Amino acid sequence: MSDAENLQPPACSSENFARPVKMDKVTALAILGVLKKYHLKDTEELLKKEANIQDVDSSSEIGQSDSDVSNMLSVYKSEGDPQVYESAYVELKKFVEGALDIYKHELGMILYPVFVHMYLQLVYNRHEEQAIKFMERFGHDQDDYYQEDVVRLSHITKKNHMKGNELSETFRSNEFIIRISRDTLSILKRHLQEKKQSVLLNIVHERLYFDMYEGVVRNKQQIEATAGSMVGEATRQDNKTKVYYGLLKEPDIHHIPVEEEDEGEGDGDKPKKKKQRKDPLFSKKIKFDPNAPTWDRVPLPELKDTDKVEKIRALREASKRVTLGPDTLPSICFYTLLNSAQIVTCAEVAEDSSLLAVGFSDALIKVWTLVPQKLRAMKSADQLQDIDREAVDVLVRMMDDRSAEVSRTLYGHSGPVYRVTFSPDRNLLLSCSEDATVRLWSLLTWTALVCYKGHMYPVWDVKFSPHGYYFATAGHDKTARLWATDQHQPLRIFVGHFSDVDCINIHPNSNYVATGSSDRIVRLWDCTTGDPVRWMTGHKDPIYSLCFSVDGRFLASAGADCRVLVWDLAHGHLLAELTGHTGTIHTLAFSRDGHILASGSLDCTIKLWDFTQLSEEVLLEDFNISYSPDIKKNGSHLLRSYATKNSAVLALHFTRRNLLFGVGIYDS
Repeated sequence: MSDAENLQPPACSSENFARPVKMDKVTALAILGVLKKYHLKDTEELLKKEANIQDVDSSSEIGQSDSDVSNMLSVYKSEGDPQVYESAYVELKKFVEGALDIYKHELGMILYPVFVHMYLQLVYNRHEEQAIKFMERFGHDQDDYYQEDVVRLSHITKKNHMKGNELSETFRSNEFIIRISRDTLSILKRHLQEKKQSVLLNIVHERLYFDMYEGVVRNKQQIEATAGSMVGEATRQDNKTKVYYGLLKEPDIHHIPVEEEDEGEGDGDKPKKKKQRKDPLFSKKIKFDPNAPTWDRVPLPELKDTDKVEKIRALREASKRVTLGPDTLPSICFYTLLNSAQIVTCAEVAEDSSLLAVGFSDALIKVWTLVPQKLRAMKSADQLQDIDREAVDVLVRMMDDRSAEVSRTLYGHSGPVYRVTFSPDRNLLLSCSEDATVRLWSLLTWTALVCYKGHMYPVWDVKFSPHGYYFATAGHDKTARLWATDQHQPLRIFVGHFSDVDCINIHPNSNYVATGSSDRIVRLWDCTTGDPVRWMTGHKDPIYSLCFSVDGRFLASAGADCRVLVWDLAHGHLLAELTGHTGTIHTLAFSRDGHILASGSLDCTIKLWDFTQLSEEVLLEDFNISYSPDIKKNGSHLLRSYATKNSAVLALHFTRRNLLFGVGIYDS
């Protein structure tokens, strides 16, 4: 890493002044230049003595000192001639274009961040005309996936425009990360030393971070696959932390008496046999997973008897599940919302496929039943006093049959509702809104129970934990938060994204939270520490949907760039890029057996992808994984594409028997 370190800005600590390192001396000389300018002679002499650089009076040292001081302070000080920026950038472009093909693409990664910083420096130093000319000449030369940022950048034409601007603040307060091979870095370093252009040297030293790796230089396809984020690629160190992506061992539930239920189902023996055959398989699948976290790593609520009965019911339904594959595609049931093209904002189906919740732009939430059983409300307090609490069917007696309806409406938010999510037991519903609040609703009384306030701006997404109790939110304030239903304040605040956090999801084992942002970065956060453990780049536009695979190892993400990217959480690598959609993708869903990945888009299509083939290819390569594995393209992974008449797809959901539900809005 010696070459990379030489290109990094020096650390300004008192200990470093005593070391005879060139970059530390540069720092001292820069500070001496400031002290000399303001005639602080006593302090200047004291610093010279402590830094052991009294011999700055020689002509060569003075020349070097002036040059180094200029390099250190030119970020905030004008270079004098604004034309120097244009000539320096032209020289850099010629160098990149004239390099050998093997190095050209890695060297080309430096062009975009240098362009941005040169433009911002011109604006900062009030060279508005030169900045506009610089933008007009070189703005269109940047990569396609940066063009949206270039347009936003072009609106910054005066120094006061920079204050509070998301893009300029991000670039000025963060280093742009460039992953580069040792050979390519050596070539770049040699060029910079030969030219000695203070503008360019300063940007490289102060604003870029080179994450150097040993090995073969990456080709154009490998570079473009992981490029596109607001601050460059992730460093290798960002993805070194071990991730416990395995599933938790399920509690022992086959001792719960269910004979009564078996008899009530008519042909009771068959489900019972299937349950007994399925339970050992279920336990075996996750019992010996070495990658699973301990059960107490994140405190989870204890299962009530009703929860255990529900799990047994789910296992029985799973025993009747259709095994999907290329030759056995799922049937699709599509729910179309009519006369609501500009009103509906989100939709969600409950885990057992019995309920559908829809959020609207007029702050309403509607819940429909998808099964013959209607939605009932709880009886009044006076009526509940007369119920025998020891009765076996006490929960049934608590509900008022006279209140049964096919749908119910929830009122409470004061702005558009952006996301809704059901609790695993379907007794609760969470919603988030533009009004910066998250509301918890009871689906027994059909009233709001809690209003959670913590985000300062609109909340874009909310998701219940698969185990209940916990939930996570994502908002416009660039943060994600982990909450518990019985706490008014968040348990964790995940800070690190550079723009809106647009979507969020919780890992099947409830130990991790995944976030997707408008900064085009996917992050994975550890719920126990609040720290990011994975930083994954590759998207070219904001990310709007995330979905974990059934086994917890893989994460699929999609968004406005019309692509589905598949990540390996074990290493943080991008594995596959699935293209074919022509509109923003707002929903992803894995089949219950994990064999099929479904994606739904605003282009009015649902696409099915062969995830079994993809995961098998990955596992075969797992034992000899390279630092830059080849990204798998479409190939034969696309199984089928289904088009609606003119309905944008808002939500997808696989039932326990692997029937695919879709929800969309018809636009006439």
